[in-house]
Amino acid sequence: MRFMTDRKRAAGLGSGREGTHHHWQMMVSSILLVPLVPILVLLFASALGGNHAEVLAFFSRPIPAILMALSLIVVIQHLMREAHAAIEDYIHGTAGKLTLIATTAFAYTMIAAGLFAIARIAL
Repeated sequence: MRFMTDRKRAAGLGSGREGTHHHWQMMVSSILLVPLVPILVLLFASALGGNHAEVLAFFSRPIPAILMALSLIVVIQHLMREAHAAIEDYIHGTAGKLTLIATTAFAYTMIAAGLFAIARIAL
């Protein structure tokens, strides 16, 4: 049984061979987000209404800081993978490659900035 059509064979467009890897990455990050999002909401809710010193004191404790950092990393990487899937589907050629590079750079910049902010508060 052939899986490639004559058109795909002529154009050199076969299997991408990355679909399973992407699917598992998305499944793992989705499973991690199930407990992390409610925890993130509870962390923000518990700090809500406090003045600046109280909020800094709350997030300077190790457990809230670690949970915030973990949530930040997982959420941004999940969003980056989703953006990559959309970009690969709709933007092709050099523009697609440049958009993928820009999306990746933006995502990792956001992670670095967020971790720096959390570290400044926690330390």
